[in-house]
Amino acid sequence: MVKSFIPYILNVNGQLIDLSEPCVMGILNATPDSFYAGSRKQTEAEIAARADQIMAEGGKIIDVGAFSTRPGAAHVTEEEEMERMRMALKAVRSVQPDAPVSVDTFRPEVARMAVEEFGAGIINDVSEGNVNGAFGGSEAYTAGDEVGEGGCECPEMFRMVARLGVPYILMSVKPDIMSMMKAFAHEVQTLHSLGVKDVILDPGFGFGKTLEQNYELLASLGKLREFNLPLLVGVSRKSMIARLLGTDADHSLNGTSVVNTIAMINSGALILRVHDVKPCVEAVTIVKEVFKYV
Repeated sequence: MVKSFIPYILNVNGQLIDLSEPCVMGILNATPDSFYAGSRKQTEAEIAARADQIMAEGGKIIDVGAFSTRPGAAHVTEEEEMERMRMALKAVRSVQPDAPVSVDTFRPEVARMAVEEFGAGIINDVSEGNVNGAFGGSEAYTAGDEVGEGGCECPEMFRMVARLGVPYILMSVKPDIMSMMKAFAHEVQTLHSLGVKDVILDPGFGFGKTLEQNYELLASLGKLREFNLPLLVGVSRKSMIARLLGTDADHSLNGTSVVNTIAMINSGALILRVHDVKPCVEAVTIVKEVFKYV
């Protein structure tokens, strides 16, 4: 059990988010096929209402996605993702013009559009920069990508984030803690050499990992504190919970709260990405109270 959270101030478009204690990131999916049906929002009215709900329930960041990353999801072209993302961000900004917004995308041009046109403040990339084709198949970076300081390969997304000057969520697709830490060490150094100031680490629960590997990772999550960077945990209603409990995404809220609580206690996780904001805010409140006495 950790005894405190690592204090960190995140600069999101000039707004300072105090991560001296955990904050909740609410999921907003502008997709028809995300794995949890309750998260799918298709119209501008639904998206605006969801944005308001996230903030009203105590969320600090709205995470907008327009490309489903669930196993077996249909491929969406960059043009279609761009169209969905524009519609969603327009709706979000109509009701929450100043809310910190992250965009869940592995495509650099979608990230650029979201930041430049709608003031998105964080890039949430589930591809680990598309390093070695980790996600996105043929759209992974190629030999044409630049080489940075010290001979480091620089994926296109890394260079885009540096150009945009926004915080970056670096998600691992590695199956175990040691290979993850080795890759993170290289990737964080590369990002810093490009000028990216704020890097958030996401161990990538459910990505490239078996059920057993997910729980082994959860047990050893505290090792990532060695990087002294904020840690994001995204386990909300995922199959690692549903499969273990013999249920489905619709009935995985309780399991989600338990895993998020373990993540906070084991590693001091500072950002919790969830579908259900209010229950997560309540879990954070309880963990904070316990930490007063350890």
